[in-house]
This record gives sequence, structure tokens and C-alpha cells, in this order.
Amino acid sequence: MRIKTLYVTAFASIAGLVVAAIVVMAQQDEAGAGLLKPEDRRVLALGETLYAANCASCHGVKLEGQVEDWRSPGSDGLMPAPPHDETGHTWHHPDEILFEITKYGIVAAANLKNYTSAMPVYEDVLTDAEIIAALSYIKSTWPDEIRTGHDEMNARYALESQ
Repeated sequence: MRIKTLYVTAFASIAGLVVAAIVVMAQQDEAGAGLLKPEDRRVLALGETLYAANCASCHGVKLEGQVEDWRSPGSDGLMPAPPHDETGHTWHHPDEILFEITKYGIVAAANLKNYTSAMPVYEDVLTDAEIIAALSYIKSTWPDEIRTGHDEMNARYALESQ
């Protein structure tokens, strides 16, 4: 009888640890996942179409940016559209910030004063799901090491935002 009780107690303890581990892993996955879905084929198909229709004219068909020297203002005083590939800075921003920049514009998203941008505001043009799809497509083109680093940044950002 004592051995049976010992086995039941041990089994219950192990089961409890497994459940706790699953919950912790799920929370970590959720925190690190961010808004974007670069693995979802349906989202990416939509995102590629939306990118081509709404973003490529400035950011480039191959995500190469508007001009090579995208860090310097153009003759109009505006910053050129940066590349969204691994040479740009898109992946330096968490998903939520990328979403806000796209939906509300850089000026509103970053609360900038005395700054103008040629970046359109997509709040009344694309749905939230469409913005996420376009951004997911962009992320899907990044090399694995950049995507991994971006996922880690999303996890840190999520923890800091709590």
C-alpha cells in the first residue's frame, strides 16, 4: 500500500510539473510570437499582394528601398523610404511598433514634432489583418538569424510592456 501511494504521489508530482512546463512554454511562445505571422502561407500570400499594391512603389519590389542612401534626406527634405530587407532597419522595431507606424504613420506612432514624412497612413486604407499580412510578408523575407533576433526582441518588448 505504501508503494502504491508513493507511485501515485510521484506520478501526480510529475504530471503537475509537466502541466506547469507546458503553461510556461505557451506563455513564452505567446510573448515571443508578436503580431506577425511569417510562417502562415495564407497570410503571406495576401501580404505579398498587399505589399505589391501598397508598399513596393516606394520601398521597392525587392524590398530594396527607395534609394541607396536612404539614411539621408532627399532634395525635398523628406527621408526616403528605407529598405525592408536585411539591409534596412525595419527589423529593429518590434511588431507592435511596425504595426502602429503603418496604421497611423511615423509622425503619430513616434509622437514626433516638427517632422514630416511621405509615408502614407493606412488606417482607413487597410484593415488591421491586412497590415499584419503585409508586415508578415516583409518579415518572411528576412534571413533566419534576423528573424530569430526579431522574435527575441518581440519577447523582450512584450515583457517590458506588461
